[in-house]
Amino acid sequence: MIILKSQREIDGMKKAGEILAACHKEIAKLIQPGISTWEIEEFVEKFLKERGATPEQKGYQGYQFATCASVNDEICHGFPNKNPLSEGDLVTIDMVVNYNGSLADSAWSYGVGKVSGETNKLLLVTKEALYKGIEQAQVGNRIGDIGHAIQTYAEGEGFSVVRNFIGHGIGAVIHEKPDVPHFGLPGKGARIKEGMVFTIEPMINVGSYHSKMDDNGWTARTIDGKNSAQYEHTIAITKDGPVILTDQDNL
Repeated sequence: MIILKSQREIDGMKKAGEILAACHKEIAKLIQPGISTWEIEEFVEKFLKERGATPEQKGYQGYQFATCASVNDEICHGFPNKNPLSEGDLVTIDMVVNYNGSLADSAWSYGVGKVSGETNKLLLVTKEALYKGIEQAQVGNRIGDIGHAIQTYAEGEGFSVVRNFIGHGIGAVIHEKPDVPHFGLPGKGARIKEGMVFTIEPMINVGSYHSKMDDNGWTARTIDGKNSAQYEHTIAITKDGPVILTDQDNL
């Protein structure tokens, strides 16, 4: 069942989203060769605590960390660790913030120092794919319109779209209906209605879209060892169009 949110609930999620977006803007300043994803993990814990928020994914189904930190060929759910990042790496930091019981979810990919032309293009295309998906999140459209816009654009730029991990509804818990694939056919899937709140979070690969799981049971990586990037926003559907609850641009 898809749970439609009241304006009060959306306002609460927007406050959580503002904290999350502010955290990402600070992370962007920290990313440089030599920093570890464990240092970023510790920064996020402190940042959220100082603002009265908590990392919702810590403890979720046994997950142990405040962030997911996925490097290079890791698609998602990478564990933070003490290995220093190197010049040219790509790292995605994903987190869910709980503020007074309201949740927001956003992932952001960062290049470390000077990255290759291929990695830079991957980052640009993945971010643009996210916003092309958001453009389709209009009352009366269908979920498939979002995925189709993302897939058509990303594949047209020579990249592939991960199939095994998708966007999702979010509210009182991290994962609700609807499922939001980043691929598919227009005019298919659930009808988009005012009051829906969900994530759009395309994971785009340089090579094959196929993934494999690490032994830790969480971390997914590309099957061919090529890089993957991800950008994610939490959005609310209004009669006037989608509202980005995790927007970094208006802070």
